[in-house]
Amino acid sequence: MEDQIQSFNDDPANKDRQFVNALARGLEILRCFGPGEKYLTNTELAKRTGMPKPTISRLTHTLTKLGYLDFSTDRGQYHLGSGVLSLGYSLLSNLDVRKLARPAMRELAERAQASVSIGIRDRLSMVYIETCRSSSAVTLRRDVGSRIPIATTAMGKALLCALPQTERDFLMDQIRLNNEEKWLQIKAGVEQALKDYQDHGFCLSVGDWEANINSVGVPLIDPDGEETMAFNCGGPAFLLSRDALMNDLGPRLVQLVHNVEVSMGRH
Repeated sequence: MEDQIQSFNDDPANKDRQFVNALARGLEILRCFGPGEKYLTNTELAKRTGMPKPTISRLTHTLTKLGYLDFSTDRGQYHLGSGVLSLGYSLLSNLDVRKLARPAMRELAERAQASVSIGIRDRLSMVYIETCRSSSAVTLRRDVGSRIPIATTAMGKALLCALPQTERDFLMDQIRLNNEEKWLQIKAGVEQALKDYQDHGFCLSVGDWEANINSVGVPLIDPDGEETMAFNCGGPAFLLSRDALMNDLGPRLVQLVHNVEVSMGRH
């Protein structure tokens, strides 16, 4: 998979005596189902995970018995079951930040005629856990569960800025391995993000991810060592100029995140 950190067989965790390989392999299968990929066969799962097809067959059978996968006899393919939904819903329902931030996110989204979202890291991607869109017909249409790259988006770069140096260095090395052709450009973009974050408290993506999309990102740093996440405000480049991001929306997003942190008792 595109944002995979190392291959399953090369992961140092597999050499950990406390590490349960069978469980890890089952979870790796569930991760193969991305947005827009509802159905997958055992052959496709074997190709994506690098596991032998007989192993895949046993694991998909077990996951189906447990309710984490369903099998379509008409298609001869698997799709995610309700067990996965219940796990995801439990995670989202326990994230108080969504409820606390939603009113201010809606207000900023309407002011900017853009989208304001919260994301958490999953390997080399950011996954939306909350999003508010303006009433504008040209607002970005990304829903909860959408994935965007960590290396070239404002949200992703904001999260990288907030991480401890050792963790950021590890992720940057993985990004390099997954994007060798564009590495120098990506590295320069992250270095600029670190400077912008130090100077302004936010970082930008001005056509870095997609040529016609601009955005600003701010991390929400968890002093308790729990999930670090990031906010963004993004939309079409013709609506969100660099000047607007730097002088208006960036500072507003910083204040929004600060207010959320205060509401969560972190200041």
